[in-house]
Parts: sequence; structure tokens; C-alpha cells
Amino acid sequence: MNVISRTADAQKDSTANPPAHEVVYHQLRDLVLFGELAPGDAVTIQGLVQRLGAGMTPVREAIRRLIAEGALRFQGNRRVSVPTLTFDELSEIEFLRKTIESQLTERAAQRVTNADIDDLSRIDTALDAAILNGDVRGYLTCNYQFHMTLYARADAPILLGVAEQLWLRFGPSLRVVCGRFGTENLPDQHKELLTALRSADTDAATRAMVKDVVQGTDQIAQVLRETA
Repeated sequence: MNVISRTADAQKDSTANPPAHEVVYHQLRDLVLFGELAPGDAVTIQGLVQRLGAGMTPVREAIRRLIAEGALRFQGNRRVSVPTLTFDELSEIEFLRKTIESQLTERAAQRVTNADIDDLSRIDTALDAAILNGDVRGYLTCNYQFHMTLYARADAPILLGVAEQLWLRFGPSLRVVCGRFGTENLPDQHKELLTALRSADTDAATRAMVKDVVQGTDQIAQVLRETA
């Protein structure tokens, strides 16, 4: 069961009985986002039909949507794969993340309640447990949930949508980082951010988020250098 709190478009589409194409889209999206499909992995309709237990039409539609979002790449000869980031692409992602996610953090810091901060703290506690237990999927899930739960409080759906697409682009590479260094070597700036939120220090919260973004980018860059 997916523990992610859906944001923006996903919340809008959520119903008691969501259509098959939405279910399959979110299943495939999570496979990419959390690195179950690694950079360079080929994606085939038949393979996903078997893996997800879904029909060909919703699988084809999910692939089409994720190609449009940059999470998958069409390479000709009907071949689709998970993109492998280049250094230039990683640099662009870092720039955009620092710009957009710092703005989301600033706006959210001005709007969060004590209950919101408690929710974020619980997510961070679960993240710490995942790190301690070497639970890579748990770490990636909680890390994403922490960020998107905070950003959802910003009341900025356009910025949030862009942030979600950026995470789809670097998520598979972050999974590779976990495999290379292990979860115990994945410290974050969440504690610093939570302290700033409790103190209503918007500038400190924004600085902590930028540091978190840079740290993650540096780790991905190290993996790219080692595999070049």
C-alpha cells in the first residue's frame, strides 16, 4: 500500500474507485520515483502488464504521460527507458530545485501550524528508522513524503507541480546513491528545518532546504563521476 500523501493533481483524481488508467499511472510513477526502475532500465508495455497485472491500454497511457513529464524517455524503435542523468541535466535540476523548493519552503513556513510541524516530525522519525534499518524504499518514501507534505502547505499548486516533476527526474538516481553508499550515509537537513519551523524562522527554514537539495545533488554527482 502506498503511504505517500498524494498532492495537487493526484488529490484531485482520488476517488473511492479510481479509473484503471489512474491506478496504473500512479503505480508506474512510484516505480520510477523510488528507483524500482533504475536509470537505463528499458520499459516495455508487456513487461509492465505482467508486473502490474494491468491491461495494455492503461499501461500504454501511463507510459505516455510519464514520457511527457520527463520521467521516461522515448529513444526510437519503440524503445522507452528510464533516463540516465548527465552532469548538465543534474546541474539544471539543482538550480531549479533550489529556486522552486526554497520558494515553496518559504511560503509553507509562513503557513504551517503546530499540527503540521508535528506531522512532519513523525515522518522524519519514520525516515530515521528507515536509515537505521537500512530500509532503502522506506527512506526514499519518507524523504519524498516529508518534502511534499511541507510543500503542500505552501498553497502554490503550480510550483508544487514543477517540484513533483523534478523529483521524478532525479528519483531513480537517488535510489542508486542509496545502493552505493547505504542509508546510513544519507544525512539530511530535516532536523534543522523542523527547528526553524518551530521558531517561525522562515529564512533559516529556507537555508536548511537549500542545503538539503545541494547535499542530495552532490551525492548523485559523486555516483555519476564514479560510473563515468
